[in-house]
Amino acid sequence: MNKQKPTEPTTKSHYYWQGFRAGAPFILVVAPFGLLFGVVATEAGMDIVQTMAMTVLVIAGAAQFAAVQLLVENAPVYVAILTGLAVNMRMAMYSASMAPHIGSTAGWKRIIAAYFLVDQSYAASIRQYEDVPEMKPSEKLAFFFGTISPICFPWYLFTYIGVKVGAAIPPEYALDFAVPITFIALVAPSLRSLPHLAAAFVSVAVSLSLAWLPYNLWLMIAAVLAMMTGAYIEKHTVITA
Repeated sequence: MNKQKPTEPTTKSHYYWQGFRAGAPFILVVAPFGLLFGVVATEAGMDIVQTMAMTVLVIAGAAQFAAVQLLVENAPVYVAILTGLAVNMRMAMYSASMAPHIGSTAGWKRIIAAYFLVDQSYAASIRQYEDVPEMKPSEKLAFFFGTISPICFPWYLFTYIGVKVGAAIPPEYALDFAVPITFIALVAPSLRSLPHLAAAFVSVAVSLSLAWLPYNLWLMIAAVLAMMTGAYIEKHTVITA
């Protein structure tokens, strides 16, 4: 008796839950990361409406931390905005990388995906797309939405909890461990080529050498120089090959 091929809704459901499982481990850092931001925002003088509005609209932890820190230091608002944009410049590269995979799906779906494009969802999704290139665009999109489900909604929840009860969390719990661990977990597996390694090296070197600059300006400079380095080496490698 011949087995029937699974229908597209079935395969999309399969890939959604596969993506959910790929994104689920990130809850281990999303939870303390969200709690920490809730605490930091509250200590910076933001009320719950401002904090949750920033969390939902920006949905980018690193940019949120950087902007809040600058506002606490009484930096000009435009500096805080530019810093947030600099931190999130990587999202433009993420979008360009995702376009060949889900660019043919419906426009409204791509808009929703763009909103939910964060480090974790990108890292988990692009790795799956590279490992299983035969996936259809609709299946890739289903996988992407699966990855984000256990990430973004807990991010909102734990930020809210951080605002409400964060001040009562004992300092010995050191929630700030989540920040470096999150980015180490995201970046380390992707350092598989010379352009990636060069960009990482330049960003670290420039950040350390310019750490004395005010208003986190070192961050913007390091981000721009790292991207330029990675793009130059990748282009030169392609031409040479």
